[in-house]
Amino acid sequence: MSVPAKDVVVMTTHDIGRHLRCYGIRGVSSPNLDRLAAGGVRFDKAFCTAPQCSPSRATLATGRYPHSNGVMGLAHHGFDWELDSSSPHAAAVFARAGFEAHLFGGQHVTLHPERLGFEHMHRSGNGETIAAAVEQLLAAVAGERRLYLEINFEDTHRPYPAVAAPSADVEVPAYLPQGQEAATELSALNVTIAHMDSAAGRVMAALERSGRAESTLVLFTTDHGLAMPRAKCTLYDPGLEVALLISWPGAIAANGASSELISNLDTLPTLLEAAEVAAPPGLQGRSFLPLLRGGQYEPRDAIFAEKTFHSYYDPMRCIRTRRHKLIRNFEAAFAVEVPGDIQQGAVFRANPARYSTDRPSVVELYDLEADPLEERNLAGDPAARAVEEQLSAALWAWMRDTGDPLLNGPVPSPRYRRAMQS
Repeated sequence: MSVPAKDVVVMTTHDIGRHLRCYGIRGVSSPNLDRLAAGGVRFDKAFCTAPQCSPSRATLATGRYPHSNGVMGLAHHGFDWELDSSSPHAAAVFARAGFEAHLFGGQHVTLHPERLGFEHMHRSGNGETIAAAVEQLLAAVAGERRLYLEINFEDTHRPYPAVAAPSADVEVPAYLPQGQEAATELSALNVTIAHMDSAAGRVMAALERSGRAESTLVLFTTDHGLAMPRAKCTLYDPGLEVALLISWPGAIAANGASSELISNLDTLPTLLEAAEVAAPPGLQGRSFLPLLRGGQYEPRDAIFAEKTFHSYYDPMRCIRTRRHKLIRNFEAAFAVEVPGDIQQGAVFRANPARYSTDRPSVVELYDLEADPLEERNLAGDPAARAVEEQLSAALWAWMRDTGDPLLNGPVPSPRYRRAMQS
């Protein structure tokens, strides 16, 4: 008979996708997260439901798509997207089951964090500050109380620190222009990843010292892809890919790797099942705990993702299978959105026109095996008609099944609603 996870620890960081050594990226120093992967399972085909911070994190916390949980854009002043009351946060769900819920670092899903369900919200700061707070808690908390810890590192968010020159072993992703600008920016990013990894290592060491490590499920993930042009804020794979590492000593195999399609929509259902906590109604994800335990598991044949708002209104939806991706763009815009902080970087400034052309197509279809960089749009190609029709029908069906408000017309932003009332 399986024993439930006594404690649950969720660690996240910003804007790095799968840019870790355990995912084969040279030039990155992430020994602590590499050890976490070696002690558990690394998911090589994990994706987020949205390539932006707030919508993706809201999915992670609620098990519901952004257009269902209310966070279709950024959840800070000036944008003001807010979790819907019908989508309880993980902290509230675990707290109702008797867990002591703690938040370390910032959250980015609401302007009202007091409503999320955390019993304690600790001071935000860099990774060192956050790790010290976790160490203090784990040294003091009573052993019999079950814990839910959400630990959000911010070290890897732009702006990056200045570096004198690119590292000799830095690896520039193929979708970026190869050159000094990208190599320098990636080298600076790698510095921040090393800082974040060190803090994550301190958290895991503190769990060991507390005696809780053997009964704790630890999950590390990222909110979306790299903060680089043609990645973050796009529905191409570099925007949607996320790291997902899970360790649970004695309950799941060590040093495992999975190539199954996983959505971060499935994270909360998995954590709840592992801890034997009743799931709230309305979850749209499904647990992959049987996959972790080597049991019977029905693999996903597709994941769905969306963008509605980030810097501006840019609604799009997509379906991704193992072989193909179909994106439907609902408005005219630049070919890709490049957020303001990325525009300050050397890669964008070296050639802004590369990313500022008009968007040519309503529908984009890519063969991910033949064209992994998603550069050759097959939409309208007679040879790909059957695939396009099948994926298009599945995408429309998903939008209908999940009550996507885009089906009813343009989606108003919180600012639009305020303007109409003033």
